[in-house]
Amino acid sequence: FQWSSPPEAIERFKSQEIWFPPPQFYEFCRLCNFSSLRELQKFSSARALEGCERWMPVMLNAADGFIQLLPGDELYPEDPDYTGEKKMIMSTDKKVEDLMKEGGIFHRIVIKNINNLAVYVNIQAKYKHINPLMVNCDNLDYNSRL
Repeated sequence: FQWSSPPEAIERFKSQEIWFPPPQFYEFCRLCNFSSLRELQKFSSARALEGCERWMPVMLNAADGFIQLLPGDELYPEDPDYTGEKKMIMSTDKKVEDLMKEGGIFHRIVIKNINNLAVYVNIQAKYKHINPLMVNCDNLDYNSRL
């Protein structure tokens, strides 16, 4: 076990010293908005009564990777499979880069491989939540739409 700040944990992930799954990567990126535990606690207390929503990422298989689509993303389905009973699989022959260049409304985690994740968000978070900082492990930039 080792204690790390969220930015340190992301750097360790990028250098492949540690690994964590995409949902945790997303949350570490959200935690990067706060410079101290006190600041996080103040934010949490202020927004605690605002509400929350149920999320279920939807996986989109692309030609050269995967995209975890989250609510608000333009490709997120209107009726997601919250239970896993529908065995919903989305796929495309397009490359991740093409999907990113064609898109405009993002709330997604791009997965090129197990150690190459990127968070792209340009929607307004609901219930006064805070969006994650957009972190990209491969240093690609999908231009100024973000």
